[in-house]
Amino acid sequence: MRYPQTLRRWLSLATLALPLAAAAFPDKPIEWVVPYPAGGGSDVVARILSLPMSRALGQPIIINNKPGAATNIGADYVAKAKADGYVMLTGDTATMAANPSLYSKLSYNVEKDFATVGLMARFPMILVVNPSVPAKTLPEFLAWAKKQASGVNYATPGAGSPHHLATELFREVSGLKLVHVAYRGAAPAVQDVIGGQVPFMFVDTASGYQHIQSGRLIPIGVASPKRIASFNTLPTLAEQGLKGFEAYAWQGLVVPAATPPDAVAMLSKALMAALESTEVKARFQTLGLEAIPSTPAQMGAYAKSERDKWAKVIRASNIRMD
Repeated sequence: MRYPQTLRRWLSLATLALPLAAAAFPDKPIEWVVPYPAGGGSDVVARILSLPMSRALGQPIIINNKPGAATNIGADYVAKAKADGYVMLTGDTATMAANPSLYSKLSYNVEKDFATVGLMARFPMILVVNPSVPAKTLPEFLAWAKKQASGVNYATPGAGSPHHLATELFREVSGLKLVHVAYRGAAPAVQDVIGGQVPFMFVDTASGYQHIQSGRLIPIGVASPKRIASFNTLPTLAEQGLKGFEAYAWQGLVVPAATPPDAVAMLSKALMAALESTEVKARFQTLGLEAIPSTPAQMGAYAKSERDKWAKVIRASNIRMD
């Protein structure tokens, strides 16, 4: 049967439109922005989770490292990206909790520009020392540090990093005289503690695990409320006298604020399944990481509580990044 030309044109356009109308999220690769260099703890977590998430979603997940400016470059990129579910960001302690207090002006607003997908991992902080420091427990470390008339230097991956904030909180609680030595990243900071140029630091488990295992760093205590599986014989700092002391580097997944709720729900479901998988749990344990699956709402509440907590430390320590 032949149709009139006008009807044929309409049927042709309708046929072309069918795939678009029927397309379900996701129908193309997803970009995962990591606001840190490749090879670091944040990059490793994203790459571990991206594989099972990709299988669950049926689309490739492409890691895009956009480091710089204490995560602000990557955060700004995602905040301004198209809100369709195809661009995600590792939103961590820096982006979601510390930066709003560290910077007087940011090109993004964490509460208005991002929708939370879910928490991913927590990096417990461990107080570590160079083997030359005559201490293996917190009381021994405090006694040694108090004898250093000019104070004690400590290393961090950078000003305003979770490691820096954790040590400033430690300084407040312990009353020690401490001098900050900032590095460009965790690797050089750890290497200088191993080399003895700086006597101690708070190291996250991902960056310090192998060095603690090898004996090049001596662990004093973990800054978590309970002992961690990868170092189950290491007491917490709270057990050793610093009651209530907790400090973590944590990460979650966020997307641009206007991302459709259905897309957020699918990403959240895939993330939760990945975190609960045997393969991810095994990889996390070898890195000393804690999986912390959550709903989008739970991540939002957690991020707010962390912003409030670290805002107080930042004000008390007068830390500014601009």
